[in-house]
Amino acid sequence: MAAPEAEIARARLLVLAPEGFEELDLGEDVELAVYVDVSDEERIRAAFSDALSSHVEPGWEHRWRAFHRPVRVAGLWVGPPWEKPPPGEPAVLVDPGLAFGTGAHPTTRACIELLALLARTKHGSVLDAGCGSGVLAVAAARLGFAPVFAVDADPLAVEVAARTARDNGVAVETRLADVLVDELPATELVVANIELRAGEELLARRLWPVAITAGYPAHETPTVEGWQHSERVELDGWAADLLARS
Repeated sequence: MAAPEAEIARARLLVLAPEGFEELDLGEDVELAVYVDVSDEERIRAAFSDALSSHVEPGWEHRWRAFHRPVRVAGLWVGPPWEKPPPGEPAVLVDPGLAFGTGAHPTTRACIELLALLARTKHGSVLDAGCGSGVLAVAAARLGFAPVFAVDADPLAVEVAARTARDNGVAVETRLADVLVDELPATELVVANIELRAGEELLARRLWPVAITAGYPAHETPTVEGWQHSERVELDGWAADLLARS
């Protein structure tokens, strides 16, 4: 499938197969492979009508871990809990099998790059809107931002984000909330690694003076009245934008 379609497919697979899945880069296309028992194959096919299946040897339930490798972003080591960060290196541990957001995806890395850019001059309050696994909230805390809030409409994501913060020993206040309609913390910065239209609706609420948005291909740009673009980071065909409210 094409890369933009794969982003949606990943989110769906995290619900259907929370134990994990493999991802293979085929140039302009992406192949996602999920290991399930025969009894679960029917629900995968119901969600993906063009899915192909084949028999695999025992041990599939742990094989996906080999595909999740640590990355270094803006001075942070970001990786799964079964990998050990180098001694003394600031780290963000995140379990890729629990909720969306591993730290390796280009939009996540681009957001961290922009967070690090802002951290050079100020360390104010941050809201991770649509937090998923909480990787961006924890990265913000590691970079010195405080207080840090993380909200999501998915109860599992809120639970996982709280666990991610605990596992990393950082302070993040997690809440269950729909970022488009519910009351949200009026922080100095909001980070939203979500779909473009949802990000634009979030900006239209005008609750924050500064925003980082991501979750869309590089050929797209959020356009909302009252917001001005300041910086952009593009990685592997994806983008994140730093905007200021005018």
